[in-house]
Parts: sequence; structure tokens; C-alpha cells
Amino acid sequence: MAADPAHLPGPPPPPRLARVTADEIREKYLSFFEERGHRRMPSASLVPSSYDPSVLLTTAGMQPFKPYFRGEERAPHNRLTSCQKCFRTVDIDVVGTTKRHLTFFEMLGNFSIGDYFKQGAVEFAMEFSTKQLGLDFERIWVTVFGGDEEFGLGPDDEAIECWRAVGVPHERIVQLGREDNFWQAGPTGPCGPCSELYYDRGPAFGGDDERPGDDTDRVVEYWNLVFMQYELHEDGSLTPLPAKNIDTGLGVDRMAAILQDVPSVFETRHFRPMVELGEQLSGHNYGDDERVTRALRILADHGRGMTFLLSDGVVPSNEERGYVLRRIMRRAIQQGQVLGIQQSFLPQLAERVIEAMGGAYPELARNADTITRWATSEEESFRRTLDQGERLLSEVVRRAREAGTSWIEAADAFKLHDTYGFPYELTKELLAEAGLAVDDQGFAELMEQARDVARRGMRRTGDQGHEQVVEFARSAGFATRFVGYEALESETTLGAVEQVNGKLLAKLPESPFYAEGGGQVSDSGVVETPSATAQVVDVYRVGDDQALALQLESGELQPGEAAKAVVDRDLRLATMCNHTATHLLHAALRQRLGTHVRQAGSYVGPDKLRFDFTHGERLSAADAAAVEDAVNSWIIQNHPVFAVQTTRDQAEALGAMALFGEKYGDVVRMVEIEEVSRELCGGTHVGATAEIGLFHLTAETSSAANVRRIEAVTGPAGVDLFRRRTEELREIAGLLRVPEDQVTAAVRKLQEQVKAARKADQAPSLDPGVADRLADSKTEVGGIGVVVEPVDGADQRALNALADAVRQKLGDAAVVLGAAADGRVFLVANFAPAAVERGLKAGEIVKAAAEVAGGGGGGRDNLAQAGARDPEKLPDALATARLAIERALA
Repeated sequence: MAADPAHLPGPPPPPRLARVTADEIREKYLSFFEERGHRRMPSASLVPSSYDPSVLLTTAGMQPFKPYFRGEERAPHNRLTSCQKCFRTVDIDVVGTTKRHLTFFEMLGNFSIGDYFKQGAVEFAMEFSTKQLGLDFERIWVTVFGGDEEFGLGPDDEAIECWRAVGVPHERIVQLGREDNFWQAGPTGPCGPCSELYYDRGPAFGGDDERPGDDTDRVVEYWNLVFMQYELHEDGSLTPLPAKNIDTGLGVDRMAAILQDVPSVFETRHFRPMVELGEQLSGHNYGDDERVTRALRILADHGRGMTFLLSDGVVPSNEERGYVLRRIMRRAIQQGQVLGIQQSFLPQLAERVIEAMGGAYPELARNADTITRWATSEEESFRRTLDQGERLLSEVVRRAREAGTSWIEAADAFKLHDTYGFPYELTKELLAEAGLAVDDQGFAELMEQARDVARRGMRRTGDQGHEQVVEFARSAGFATRFVGYEALESETTLGAVEQVNGKLLAKLPESPFYAEGGGQVSDSGVVETPSATAQVVDVYRVGDDQALALQLESGELQPGEAAKAVVDRDLRLATMCNHTATHLLHAALRQRLGTHVRQAGSYVGPDKLRFDFTHGERLSAADAAAVEDAVNSWIIQNHPVFAVQTTRDQAEALGAMALFGEKYGDVVRMVEIEEVSRELCGGTHVGATAEIGLFHLTAETSSAANVRRIEAVTGPAGVDLFRRRTEELREIAGLLRVPEDQVTAAVRKLQEQVKAARKADQAPSLDPGVADRLADSKTEVGGIGVVVEPVDGADQRALNALADAVRQKLGDAAVVLGAAADGRVFLVANFAPAAVERGLKAGEIVKAAAEVAGGGGGGRDNLAQAGARDPEKLPDALATARLAIERALA
């Protein structure tokens, strides 16, 4: 129950808990609300559920509970409390310059789903603030919604009266506008006024005239109470919600700073270990000057964010959340340069974070090896970028001096930043050392143009069609019980049917049809009633519920009729084979490559399986063969497969893996392949591994930077593939007029004859061993083999042939070769299809390289050549090409 206002304290307050830690704040809060009827919920992952496409990362404490507030899922309790890991990038450029802004933070929250409302939330907040945290009641201020003409709303008088009821005087209640004190999740949907608690830290932190809403260091906001009471419609109108909800958020870091009486969150006891590491490595001290202090703050904040993101399965890349991670890692490295730290330090920084926060978040220690691996790899990659970027910048400086100007063009700085990943701040710093400056305003305009392009490419934040399905499922008045684990047929009734936006939607009380989720496609089949027959063309997941999309074949469906629901047996069994095979594949990859391998996406259908996993390089032929052999071995051994319902904690204690982007409740379904693997999974599986039959790996490619993709077939699809390949082998044997077991030898003989014919037709060429030596020099970048090298004594024709030979040897590769002869520079780029799919364009890269040496050129995305006039610039031209390739693939 809510606190009794009569027992709320006025003065005098209890003594301040001057040495209270973040761990104590966290536990005090959660225990306080547990004792008052709230269910303690674990923090969700920083990677949101795959069913929430609106955000890349978890940005608020209420985000995991959105389905409960929307009524899409039944909450485990009508009162919840949690400490949620959150990550926001909106203020990333401000981090370090203020005392409060962070990217990663912990948000404490108490939530009411149709239970207590404003008075209860206000009483809880004041009781916890004063009695548990020991805050001085006389220094607590509050803000309330002051009204908005566009909404047709006046001040939130109800909230004002709630605060007056707990003793807050009128002069410490400040009314603010919609931009400060009205919360909405988007242009439509649940919304409502909010009320914020502020604490006056005293004259040491600012002037006596400072007030809530001024964004100062003296009167700081520490707790936000959101009163969700309206539905915002497309026409801008508001209507009351049927059930009113409470969503609150209290920041652990900010409260720790208040209670420990330190000027900033970076000086709290749980932040100091990361700051101290920066001090030890650099020889500088926090507070030495503004530049040093800012750099140490960024190291501490970004180190925390990096460690938690890596622990939750994010890997560095140039896409979506992987780009967010890469950005903070590279900003941390760049700030290390500002501090004069020359050695690698990200792994040490991650280790400090694990030591400081591993008690509250034990997954950090469990994932320590994976965190260290990716931190080390990304730092090595970016330090190469910095070295090459400094060489390119020196060329810009040289041109500026020759032109007699003290400025460089904004476009040059932007190209270094955008194309080569060279930090703008470092560009400015190095230019200043050279007595030059850059056009900040021009750079800012170019950055804004790039942001506009990025915004236009952002993911959708809503799906009207899905919302209509959700509304249909809600209005049916009952939830569907999925019975498809036990049976492929069900005698049920047609509970609801409706034509919605051109789709015929239906709901069954019991359904054997699997709704798409966890990578597995939805079932197809048929629904039959006495009056009609309809094909099931899709199954929509609506939280824990579902709705069917039907295609009527005959008759007319009537609600309330008896119905027989039948899943397409062949397609379901083939899908089950592929799903169990993905679990075997996951286990085999981790066994062969290491525990850093994690699922990063999947497709499980009746035709094939596709499995994306975190790994930084292409699988060797030996690795691929070993993985395939391991899976087939487990299939032959016929391990039993079974699913059990258990708690999340028990499943994790048994070593069960929770997968990237999936959402789990307190009770989870764990699928175990005896002696092989345990994974949390809601999909359908075979009863024993031998039912899978054949497993064959058909492709291994790059999906994104640091993410590989395997495609494979099993069961009937595997048999079909075997038959087709056998027929093709027989056809080839017939064409070659040799027995089937001699086809390989015959093809090799033909290859040798073709090579000999080409060699006789060509001018004298380079030593054939040159191609082997160049192939041996390749480096792996994002799963693509990269060779960028000079070649002695080659003309354009020889260079083209050599690049093609190297690319053929390496397979998925990007090859750029250069040569200088007779006062000329020759360049050629030869890229495999997999490299082009990743965004590499041979024409653009070879052109940029040639420009450095005073020339030009171009060509197709996969093959291009160029020429230039300055042989002395060949090394710089090749460095430009390598940097552009690494930037695109990283």
C-alpha cells in the first residue's frame, strides 16, 4: 500500500548517508518497493526484444514493460520494480563536458499497471527520498505540468494537490511546459503529464536564484514520475486511458553523487576506478585542466558503455547498434591519445568495469573473455586507422602550406572523418600543432547533411498493420493457447473472425499454429468449419497471444462455429529439423571457434536454415569441415531433445544460453539436446537428433563486420540437394567422358591446359611465385581478405593479371595492387562479389588512391584501374586505398 501522508517527515531530517554506495542505493530502492507489494524484475538486455523494432538499444527503464502498458501482454504483477541497464547516444557529444551526462546508466523504477496512481506514486517517492535516502525534505523541489493550449489542458492540479498533501509548500512546486513535463512515446499512443523531483545541493553548487528546469548543477533533477492517463490520437486529440499507469525513473549515478556529496557523477565511488586507470596510464590527474578532465570522464563513461554492450552480445560494426558501440570505443581510444596514452588500454578499462560492477551484474564476469577479445581487436584496428589517417592529414597540411593559407577546407576534414574514420577532434588538434585551423561551421554543416541522410534511412518506429492486428486480438476478449508443441491438429472453435485492412483475421481459443518468432517462420495449414475452409497464410505474434491470417477457399466463416485446425505436417517437420540443427550448429561453432561466438540472427524455415554469429574472420576450410562433422556426429549419436519449463535463474545456473534480441519472462522454456547444448527457446524441435538426417553446410559468408553467416540444409531439403548434385556430377562426367570418380582429375588437367594456352598467348610476365607471396600478405578485415601492396616491375597488363590471380587464390577478397614504371603509376583493384556486397566499390577506391598521386581512373564496382604521374606518392596512394577498404568493411 502507499505510504500514509500523516507519517511522512517534515523537519528535522535524518542524517545524510554520506558514504552510501551505488550498490546500497540500488538494493535500498528495490527492497523498499518489494516490501510495498512490487515484483522485483531483472534488468533486460541492452539489446531490445526483436518484437520492439522502434529502438536500437534499451533507452529507458519502462521499455521492457511496454507490452504490459499497451495491454499486448499480461504483466506478471500489477506492481513492478527494476534496475534497468540503459544506453542513450543523444548526448554523446556532451559527455565529459558536463558533470551529469552519460551514455550508459542505470535507471531505477517503480511501475503501476492499472493499480495506484498519482497520490500513491508521490507518497512512495517522498517516503523513499526522505526516510530511506535521508534527503533533506526542505531542499526537495518538484515540477508539475503547467498546461498546454494545443492539447487543451490546464495545469495538473491533481499532481499539485498530491504534493501539497505530503507537505511540499506551494513555493517549491514549479509549473513547467509540455517540453519539460509531458511524456509521450511517439506521435500517437499512451502519454501523460509527469512530475519531477529536484534536490537543492546548496550554495557550493550555484546561486540562490537557480530553480528547477534551469539545467544547473545546484538544483538537480533526480526522479521523474510519469502519469500515463491519456491516449494521443493522430488528430492531436486526447482521450482518457481505460487504465491509468505509473512509470518512474531514478538515476543511480546522479543519486550517488548527491548522497556522496561529490561535484559530479564521475567522482562517485563506483566511477572512480575507471577514472583512476586513466590517471595511472596517462600520468595526469582529474581536475588538472578542462581538457584532461573531459578526456578522463569520456574514458570512464565509454568504458562502461563498451563493456556492457559487448557483454550483451553487440559487436563493433558500421551498422545500427554495432556502429554505436564502435563509435564509443573509438572515441575512448581517441581521448586516450589526448591524454598521451600510447599503449593499448581498452581491455584494462573493461577489466576495471567488470571489477567495479560485476557484483550487481554477474554476466560481466561470465563474458569477460568475449569482452576482452572484441576490445583488443577493435583497438588494434582503429590504431591502424589512426596511423594511416595521420599520414593523409600530413598531405593536407603540405598542400595548405604550399598554398600559403592558414586554413584547410571543411570538406578535407570531413572526408578524413567520414570516409576514413579519423576523429575530427584529433584533426583539429594536429592542425593546431601545425599552426593551421579548420572551418568548424563548414564541418558542422557537412555533419548535419550526413545526419539528414542517416535519419532518412532510419528504421520505422511503428507499423499500422501490426497495430490493427493487435487491436483485433485485444478486442476478441480471450487469449489463444498454443498447443502446437504437443499436436499438429486441434479440435477447437472459431472464436473471432474479422476483415481488417484487406486481411481476413481469425482467433482460435486453442491453436496448433506456431507464430513467427525466434527466427522460426510461422506455420501454414488449414482451418475447417462446417460451413467453410480456409488456408492459414500467416500467424501473427501478439505478445503471448496470436492471430491467424486466413485465405478463404470455400464457404463463409462464422464466429462460434466448431473448427478443426490442421498444421501442414511436412513443412512443420522440415522446420523442426532445421531448428534443432541451428542449436547443434551453435554448439559446434562455440566448440571449434571459442565462446565469443554468439547467435546474431537466424532464419529457420522448411527450406533451409541461416545462422548469423559473431566472429571476426572467415571460417577456414578446416573449420567449416570440423563444424559440419561435429553436427553430423551428434545427429548420428541420436541425442534426445526435450524442453522444460523453468525459472530464468535456474536455466542460467544450468548454463542455458539466452539469445540475442529475444525477450524472456520469469518462467522460460529451455530446450536441451542431451550432452550437447541448452538454450532458451520457444521454437519447435525434433524429439531426437537422428530425425534431422543429413546436415550439409551450403555457404559461409560475411553478414556484417564481425558477423559471419552460415546457410545449411537438413532432412528432405538435404536429400534433394544431394540428388541434384549427384545428377550434375553425372552430367559433368559425361561431358568429360570419364567415370564419376575421375571428374576432379579431369578438371585439373583441363585447367592446366587452359593456363598453358593463356601463358603462351601472353607477353612475358612476372615470376609466378609473386601471386603466392601477395596472397600470403593478406589481412582479414570484417571477414574479407585484404591485399594492398606495391609490385616491382609490372605494367598495367601484368598488374591486372596478377590482381586477378591473387583474388582467385583468396576467394572472398579485395585486392589493390600498384606499380611504378617509366615515370608513371599503375593501379588496379579487383574485388570479389562478397566484398562488393559489403559496400566496396573498386572504381571509387582506385580513383581516390590515384588522386593522391596526381592521377585518376575508375571502373566497375568489382574491377577498376587507374594511372597517375607521381611515382613517389605510390605508398600514399596505396595507404589511401587500404584505409578506404578498412573503413568500409570495419
